[in-house]
Amino acid sequence: ARPAAAAMAEERACCVVSVSGPTDGPWSCSGVVLSRGPGLVLCQGAVFAPLLRDGPAAWAQPRALLPAALRPCPRILVLQPLAGIRAPALGLEAQACGLQQHEARLLALVPCGAFQQALGRAFGPAQQWRFGGEAAGDDPRGLHWFAWLRVPGLDTPGEGWTARASAGCLRKGEGLLACGSPFGALCPDLFLNTLSRGVVSNLAGEENALILTDARCLPGTEGGGAFLPSPYGSRLVAVIAASFCWKGAEWVGLTLLCSLAAILRSSASVLSEAGVVVPQVPGRVAAVPAGGGQDPLGWVALVECGAAWGSGVLLAPRLLLTCRHVVEAGAPLRVTPAPGPGRPATTLNGRVVFTTEESSPFDVAVVELEESVPGFVPPCPADTFLPGEEVSVVGFGALGRACGPSVTVGVLSAVVAVAGHPVMLQTTCAVHGGSSGGPLVSSRSGRLLGIVASNTRDTGAGSTYPHLNFCIPVTILQPPIAHYRHTGDPTAFAELNRAGEGVRAAWRLQQQPGPPSKL
Repeated sequence: ARPAAAAMAEERACCVVSVSGPTDGPWSCSGVVLSRGPGLVLCQGAVFAPLLRDGPAAWAQPRALLPAALRPCPRILVLQPLAGIRAPALGLEAQACGLQQHEARLLALVPCGAFQQALGRAFGPAQQWRFGGEAAGDDPRGLHWFAWLRVPGLDTPGEGWTARASAGCLRKGEGLLACGSPFGALCPDLFLNTLSRGVVSNLAGEENALILTDARCLPGTEGGGAFLPSPYGSRLVAVIAASFCWKGAEWVGLTLLCSLAAILRSSASVLSEAGVVVPQVPGRVAAVPAGGGQDPLGWVALVECGAAWGSGVLLAPRLLLTCRHVVEAGAPLRVTPAPGPGRPATTLNGRVVFTTEESSPFDVAVVELEESVPGFVPPCPADTFLPGEEVSVVGFGALGRACGPSVTVGVLSAVVAVAGHPVMLQTTCAVHGGSSGGPLVSSRSGRLLGIVASNTRDTGAGSTYPHLNFCIPVTILQPPIAHYRHTGDPTAFAELNRAGEGVRAAWRLQQQPGPPSKL
């Protein structure tokens, strides 16, 4: 458990920003207190959209928008908890609820060019990405804009800038803590500065200007902070840009962040004109080490078969496991292992040596590569499964084709056994289309637990549930893998087609129309 003082550091650095006009509003979002000497708050720029003189067309400007870009007489309020108080009281007055309210004025609305470029490259229009939240609304043009506020009421003698870190130091799978206020200024006595834990799921752009995390955030948290834990205290590393995102009709369940360092670089000149000197962001801090010791990013590969694509797990330098439905198109197979230290991205040809039958409950394909993957370190398979333990999924879901594999974390929510032998694993990791065949890994031991087969889809409503998914245990696959590696005979995997009725019953939703959705 984290000390209470550590949690207070994130809460003290975050706030709610409320904006209103003379006759309309208010609109609200979260914000981060970047400095108390002078008092400065950074928040999502889209919250000011209703007050723009030129309307949404103003977001097309390549340069900062100054206060004159807003309609006259806006009122801007910043809400924070009173020092040392996390108020449980229900009341109408901020003071009565343990909250303090400060008047603020806009310094500038600033576009973050590095974030905008990363958005354009990672989220192609052909894939129908959409982002949502209280601030972002339905107009994505304001997604890369941020607002700087001067808040004299936050001026504190002897204090300076909030501890920060550069997103350039982030690694996929590294822990993050998000802090924001769901629903903005609605019921701040209940929702102000709530915390959510997750990991860095993916990275894109210059110095990791764009970050995806599986920390679960709600509308209104846009503008809140993402913090990198370290032995020296948490460091603010990014700002929440969008709390929800969809890919076509699929809810992705990830939160979109913009690097704080990228925002500061974009804002340096306009802040300088306002008399604000921005200290340099530290390049790297010592992160809290992750457990396990192995690197699952070194085991995963992108598997492409014609127009279809998914993920795969490398078990040996020339042996890969994936799902049957990823390769069933019968087209030439291309396998691209995730790049790593000393291993550039290289696409290799592959040959399918075995696929399970359609009637098999296990959706498995075995692929031999024409060349060995250099420097490959094979995974250690698990032999036990602990319900409730923390696990991660690595795969080319979400924006994987553009930015490499994504990492999401959850728990092993269920182990389904038949005659005492595990035959299905369920997890709460966020799993998306393109993740099929990717590894499920124990965060505690770093061992390979299984491969992803499907998530869940409500065919009636057309909704996908990424946090309920199904994996094939590695203990089912280990005996035929060992036999095949010893003999080279692919019929070693034929036993996967001869599963008993109990196993077929456990996987019956895969064999009929219904909730599971192949990835």
